[in-house]
Parts: sequence; C-alpha cells; structure tokens
Amino acid sequence: MINVLLAEDMHLIRGALAALIELEDDMRVVGEVATGEEAVARGVELRPEVVVLDIQMPGRLDGIAAAEELRARAPECALLMLTSAGRTETLRRALAAGARGFMVKDAPPARLAEAIRRVAAGESVIDPSLAAAAITERPNPLAPREAEVLRRAGEGADLAEIAAGLFLSKGTVRNYLGAIVTKLDARNRLDAVRIAAENGWI
Repeated sequence: MINVLLAEDMHLIRGALAALIELEDDMRVVGEVATGEEAVARGVELRPEVVVLDIQMPGRLDGIAAAEELRARAPECALLMLTSAGRTETLRRALAAGARGFMVKDAPPARLAEAIRRVAAGESVIDPSLAAAAITERPNPLAPREAEVLRRAGEGADLAEIAAGLFLSKGTVRNYLGAIVTKLDARNRLDAVRIAAENGWI
C-alpha cells in the first residue's frame, strides 16, 4: 500500500485529489495539509511513501521550499509536485529541490495515479508537455540578484527603494537593470518584467 500525504491549500482541489487517490486499490491518503510548514511537519511525522505538493502554497514555505526541507528531514519520502502553470523554470527549481515527479493539475486522473506509483518506486516522472518545453526553451539568463532586482522593480519599487531593500547603491541597481534589459533583449524595464514573468523567471 502506498501511503500518500497531500499538501494543497485549495480545499476543493485537495478534496478532489484525495477522492481520486482513494479510488485506487494500492494507495491511500494518510494526511491532508494546506501549507508548506504543515507538509514538512506531517511528512516527518508520518513518513509516507509519497508527498504530493502544490508548488504555490501560503505561508513561509511554498511547495519548493517545503520539498527542500522534506528532502533534508525525511529523505525516504518521494516528492511529486503539482502546478497549475506549467513553466519550465518552475520545473527546474522543483527538480533541484529534490522532486521526483512534476505534473500539471489538469492532467488526467489516471496519469496522476500512475505518477504516484512511479515516484514511489524510485522513478522520475515529468509531465510530457513540460519535458518537451524544458528541452526547447532557453534557461533563465538572470542571476539570482538580477531576478530579485527585477522582481522588486516589477512590484513598483523605485531605484531608491530597491537599493535600500537590497543594501546596494542606486547606481548599482541602475546597472543591474540595464544589464537585465540587455540580457532579455527587452525594449525597457517594463518589457523586461513582462518577459521574465511570462517565463517564470521572477
């Protein structure tokens, strides 16, 4: 029997996932949680064969951060990530965090059940459309600090606010933004924000 812990903040989706899993003869849901922190705590406590994690959850830990903690504290748990937005950069981050599987939420129920079985058996499972996109799409060209600068600019912060928040000079922030616009082949900062957001880089 494959014991499964579900971590999904939307009650309706979590209930639907639990119902689908319970229909399978060889698996059962041993816990349901709504935050990354709860996923880590229950995962460490229950030690299920598979933890199904939503990428985006409220609280200090999103799905990827929770996956990293689970990998460190309960490495025997196989991690299967679910997302509603199939971005390749998110896929890369999830795999780097230790996930064995990555599925979009609108995948057929039979495919989700099969993914749970395969990650429990030690295999890697990636949604076919995401795998194809990951091969053809370019990787994130932004360094972590550049991504943070652009994210704050996209949130409406001006040069002074970004500089103060990241302990940089305004000149350094200006240089970062100029380099980012060049790297992304963008027309201006707003266009750079759009390009990066559409690709899941910020």
